[in-house]
Amino acid sequence: MRRVIVAANWKMNTTPADAGELARTIAGRTRVDGVVRIICPPFVCLGPVGDAVAGDASSAPDGSPVLVGAQNVHHAAAGAHTGEISASMLAGLATWVIIGHSERRRDAGETDTQIAAKLVRAWSAGLRPILCVGEVLADRDAGRADDVVEGQLRGALAGAPIPTPVHDAGADLPWLTIAYEPVWAIGTGRNARGSDAAAMAAAIRRTLDDLGIEGAAVPILYGGSVTSANIDEFLAEPGLDGALVGGASLKADEMAGIVARAGTTAAARAAHATTG
Repeated sequence: MRRVIVAANWKMNTTPADAGELARTIAGRTRVDGVVRIICPPFVCLGPVGDAVAGDASSAPDGSPVLVGAQNVHHAAAGAHTGEISASMLAGLATWVIIGHSERRRDAGETDTQIAAKLVRAWSAGLRPILCVGEVLADRDAGRADDVVEGQLRGALAGAPIPTPVHDAGADLPWLTIAYEPVWAIGTGRNARGSDAAAMAAAIRRTLDDLGIEGAAVPILYGGSVTSANIDEFLAEPGLDGALVGGASLKADEMAGIVARAGTTAAARAAHATTG
C-alpha cells in the first residue's frame, strides 16, 4: 500500500529565528496517524526546524515523526560551485529533498540531465527525493501535457540506479516520490481538477512501468496551489497519494486541515487493505 504523504515546501520564506516555532506549531496540529509529514524549509532553517520537530511532542499517536526535507541539492558531489549545497552537506539535517521543482527549472534553468544527476546524488547520500514534473499552460493548451511530463520522467530516470525495492522494507518509506505540478494552475487563475491530476498520475505510472520501475508502488503527489479547501478533490482520487503544499504550508490552520483530510484517506486505505 502506497503511503499518504504531505510535504510542506516553504520556498524562500521564514528565517532561523522564526522557522522553528512555525514548524513546532504545525507539527503539534498535524499529529495524525498514517500520514508521512515532511517540512522543507530554506537551507538556513534546516537545523532549527529539525530541532523543533524532534521528540514525542511532534509525533503522531502511531509514533510517526515529522521529517525534514531540503528544497534542492546540487548535482555535483563537491567543487567550485559557489552558493550551492551538496547531498553530503544535507546528511544529518534532512532525510528528504525536492528535486526538479518548476521554479528551479524556470529560475535556474535546470535541465533533465542535471535533475538526473541530482537524483543519483540524493540516493547516494540516503536522501529520499520528491521528483517534480509538470507542464506549462502552452503545453496543456496544445495537447502536449502527457508528452512533456513523459519527457521529464525519461530524462530524469532513464538508467537511474533507483534503490530496490522502491519502498524501504523497514519504514515503508518510498525511495522515489513524484510530485505532479501543473504549472498552468499555479497563480494563473486557472484551476486543475482532481480528474486532471488523476489522468496525469495514470500517465506517469505508465511511463514508470515502461522504464522498468513499478509504477503502482510509487506515490504521486499533487502540487498545484493546494489548500485545505481544495485538497478533498485531489485525495478523492485513488491514484493520488498526497500533496506538495506551497504557500498554504506556511499557515498552521491550512496544514492542519490538509493533514486531517490526508489522515482520513490513509485510514480508509488501511481499512480497505485489511478487509481485502
